[in-house]
Amino acid sequence: MTTRQFYQSLSEISLAGETLDADIALRLLQDPDIDLLPLLHAAYDVRKTYWGKAVSIHIINNAQNGHCPEDCHYCAQAKTSDSGIEEYPIKSDDEILDEARRAYEAGAFRYCMVFGGRGPSKKRVERLSSLVRQIKAAYPIEVCVSAGLLDDSGAESLKEAGLDRLNHNLNTSEAHYPNICTTHTFKDRLNTLQAAKKSGIGLCSGAIMGMGETAEDVVEIAMRLRAVEAVSIPINFLIPIPGTTLRTFTPLSPEYCLRVLSLFRLLNPKSELRAAAGRELHLRQTQVLALYPANSLFMEGYLNTMGNSAVQTLQMIKDAGFTINSTKELDQVLNQMEANATGSEAAGSVDQVILKQLRDLRPSPYAPACS
Repeated sequence: MTTRQFYQSLSEISLAGETLDADIALRLLQDPDIDLLPLLHAAYDVRKTYWGKAVSIHIINNAQNGHCPEDCHYCAQAKTSDSGIEEYPIKSDDEILDEARRAYEAGAFRYCMVFGGRGPSKKRVERLSSLVRQIKAAYPIEVCVSAGLLDDSGAESLKEAGLDRLNHNLNTSEAHYPNICTTHTFKDRLNTLQAAKKSGIGLCSGAIMGMGETAEDVVEIAMRLRAVEAVSIPINFLIPIPGTTLRTFTPLSPEYCLRVLSLFRLLNPKSELRAAAGRELHLRQTQVLALYPANSLFMEGYLNTMGNSAVQTLQMIKDAGFTINSTKELDQVLNQMEANATGSEAAGSVDQVILKQLRDLRPSPYAPACS
């Protein structure tokens, strides 16, 4: 097999619905003789087949900051974290609904609400279901909820309310999981995904790179997400927030991050693949290349940290010749953003860890006044 035939075979295997051999998958991450650009081209062939040149924009709402009893070592909201985040209880319905409106007007395809904690009570499930119904009735936007561990009953209630996606990341391989969390297990997370899948909710589940995992761990979680049929896969690159308890890190170069995204695309050809948290920090000047394997991005930052400005993100998409998956045109959204942005917002680029302030986390006029 010639070199050209090798790269072509990667996309052909993926498009045929077949699984790459594990040894080939490892080589894609580790072998310096496998060049990055032909690998990206193979991944792009698959991405373009199923997703064209559209990019789905996701905007995340940190609906409850802190107050979490879990000890996920990478998380600023964990009970063991001393990150200095500004905690607040669950936002009011008016605040959450207003932020849904803002997300829609910003061109988001999906609005993602994240609620800290081990898992929702029956009362909270009822409230979340009500919120989902109200958002779906008001705006032509998909809704995703991340609410911790969920059982069959909770999943069924959210499905009946119209929830499109349930987010619950597996984060890493089963073997590596005890090194990043001790208050729940990998199996607990799998059970939540199974409950959502049983109810008919689309699965949003991904991974975090950079937590001391091996290349073998990366291949294992990519194949596991294929096995559970995750329709949306966010790939995060660890943002090392001071005060979290994670002490073992995997060095991440821009090239390695792009190899990871290419691997996940080839192993999960039909899934929505998101270049998620940490893309600015780790991909740096190569961020735009992430759009070739991935077809989705977060905009306006992440759960607790800032990202590039909305203007910069949209301009990057436009400059590379991509479009956005939205009821609004890319130029329309970009022009509106540019008109409303301050100088710092328009130029904002993040290449270091910057925690969100309350004004970033709670931009709605329905938020309580901050002292």
